[in-house]
Amino acid sequence: MNRFALLHHPKIPQSEALAAEIAEWLREHDRTVWLGSVWDEQTIAERIADFDLVIPMGGDGTTLRTARIAAHYGVPILGINLGRVGFLAELTPSDWRVKFPDLLAGRYWIEERMMLHAEFWRDEEPQQGFEALNDVVISRGELARIVRLPTFVDGGYLTTYIADGLIVATATGSTAYALAVGGPILPPELKNILLVPIAPHLSMDRAIVLSQGAKVEVQVSTGHRAILTVDGQFHVELQHGDRVFVQASEYVSRFVRLQERVYLYQTLMERLTKHGQWV
Repeated sequence: MNRFALLHHPKIPQSEALAAEIAEWLREHDRTVWLGSVWDEQTIAERIADFDLVIPMGGDGTTLRTARIAAHYGVPILGINLGRVGFLAELTPSDWRVKFPDLLAGRYWIEERMMLHAEFWRDEEPQQGFEALNDVVISRGELARIVRLPTFVDGGYLTTYIADGLIVATATGSTAYALAVGGPILPPELKNILLVPIAPHLSMDRAIVLSQGAKVEVQVSTGHRAILTVDGQFHVELQHGDRVFVQASEYVSRFVRLQERVYLYQTLMERLTKHGQWV
């Protein structure tokens, strides 16, 4: 790898300083480097195809934002964790100097993770489409009132969730919001879709793992406002009668890994123990 894009988080001062430090090191090793802000998505999208690797520095949200852009161009990413949990990041600020020689020498592997494509429809017309690495969530608005979500899989009726909402997640997203509401943990290489209800009331209360290639339709039935959320970063107001369609995206996220291929479970235990979820 010879061409690197380093993306800092504008609200994390340590991130910009770290990006400058890494840039200096890479230039000393005769690599081409560009520095930018992870929030400047338009500039990133215009330039990203010119790079061999993109390195976002921040939390999981920073990595998610970068992954969605990079996936359109097939460019891999390598996250450096400056956030609280960092499930998606590969390195920390304390170990990049140790690991980067392996990176430059080609001693890494590429992990591909499935993404989701979601569209919402109103009055039989498509309104907006999104790509997601973690999840697509259909949920109630600010009022503490349930929504009814008739749900179909591959055109056949599954059930009507009566709940605060429904999470449609990838294997990557199984360690995010889906885990917080009791969903199972899936290996990241799986291409299944996970359905997890949020606070269900007198309705299906178990997570369901759908087969690879499944297509999900969720209808919105509510007397008030509902919300569509994509990776926790895009929010769209939904109305009664709207429909949300979710299936595997044509794009995949590509992560550079310097750890062993069995890294996931060790990382998972470390993160959950560190943050007090398990002891």
